[in-house]
Amino acid sequence: MGIAENLKKIQENIRNVCTNCGRDAQTVRLIAVSKTFGSEEIQEVVRAGVFDIGENYVQELAEKRIALPDERIRWHFIGHLQSNKVKYIVEWIHLIHSVDNEGVAMEIQKRALRLNRTIDILVEVNTSDESSKFGVKPERALDLLRSISMYPNIRLRGLMTIGPFLPAAEQSRPAFRLLKSIFIEANAGGFLREPMQELSMGMTHDYAVAIQEGATMVRIGTAIFGTRTKA
Repeated sequence: MGIAENLKKIQENIRNVCTNCGRDAQTVRLIAVSKTFGSEEIQEVVRAGVFDIGENYVQELAEKRIALPDERIRWHFIGHLQSNKVKYIVEWIHLIHSVDNEGVAMEIQKRALRLNRTIDILVEVNTSDESSKFGVKPERALDLLRSISMYPNIRLRGLMTIGPFLPAAEQSRPAFRLLKSIFIEANAGGFLREPMQELSMGMTHDYAVAIQEGATMVRIGTAIFGTRTKA
C-alpha cells in the first residue's frame, strides 16, 4: 500500500482503539515520523491531511523545513537534543519532545528570550530503564519538571517516552503507565504554571497500547512510510 492508504489504515485503527477504551479519537494526534525519508514522501502525508511531522536529527529537520516551506506543517523534534543544536531549530519549531536535562532547557530559554518566543516542550522520561535510551530517570523527573517550570519562555506541555523494543506490544504497558503516573503526580503537585496536557508515547509497534494508557500523541514512522533503508 502507498502512504495515503497506510495513513487511512492507521487512522482507522486509532479510531477503533479509542472507541474500545472510551476515548474520543480527536484527543490523539498522529505524528508522522519521516526520518530518512524525503520531501516527496512528506508531501504525500500532507496531501493526506496530516500536518504534524516528526524528525530525529536537527540537520535533517532543518533541511526538510527549507525544502518544504508549507506553513501548514507543524515540525516536531523527537530525537536527542544537544544544547549546541538548539539554535538551529528554536526560531520555528512547533514542539520539542525530548528535553531531558536542565542544560538543554537553559539553552532553550536563553534562545527563546532573545527571540521573544515561548517554546513548547515535552520532558523525555526513560521509563524502561534502558541504558541505550535518553531521558531523565523517573525518580528525577519531578525535580526536572519543577526546575523547567520556572523558565518564562518555555511552556511545559507534557511528557514523552519510548517504550521498550520487545516482541509483544503489551510489554510496553508498564512504561506507559509509569509515564502517566508521573504526569498525574506533577499536575497535582501545584508547582507547574499550568497543567500539562500531552503524553507523547507509542510508536508503530505499540501505539494501540499507548492510546489505551492515555497517549495524546503517537509517533509513527514505519507503518506510514515503510521500512527504512538507512539508519
